[in-house]
Amino acid sequence: MDLGIALLRIVVGALFIGHGTQKLFGWFGGHGIEGTGGSMASLGYRPGRLHAVLAGTAEALGGLLLVLGLWVPLGAAAVIGVMVNAIGAVHAENGLWVTENGYEYNLVLIMVAVALAFFYGGGEWGFLAIAGGAAAGAGTLARRRSADEEATADADADAHRREERRAA
Repeated sequence: MDLGIALLRIVVGALFIGHGTQKLFGWFGGHGIEGTGGSMASLGYRPGRLHAVLAGTAEALGGLLLVLGLWVPLGAAAVIGVMVNAIGAVHAENGLWVTENGYEYNLVLIMVAVALAFFYGGGEWGFLAIAGGAAAGAGTLARRRSADEEATADADADAHRREERRAA
């Protein structure tokens, strides 16, 4: 059983390292910070570049912790947080099944991270990994702006600048 869990931890962790480095460095066919930042901005994450760095770092470092078997609940929390964002920003509106671009796959990855956190950290650390990842993910999602909110904020900023110029 220990070998099976170790293989799961190493393979899933390595894949998260790869996914994170796609965002950070453009490795493995990724878009790097600029491309990922643009995608993040289009999803309402402001500033997009910062959120690309945060997501890529969480995936790469979370995956590295899983691969190394160090602080596994912390690595699991990082993975959970990023997957909560993927579900909330991209997949939830499409339903469960991945065939419809739903969140099935992301949910499987969350549950793998949860299982690893419980296996390596025990009950308390497992629950902390869930809570920490869910809180980080939900907090980041809550900061997103919809296209309508962004347009309103841009219009308000333009109006404010016009008022300042008139007053000067």
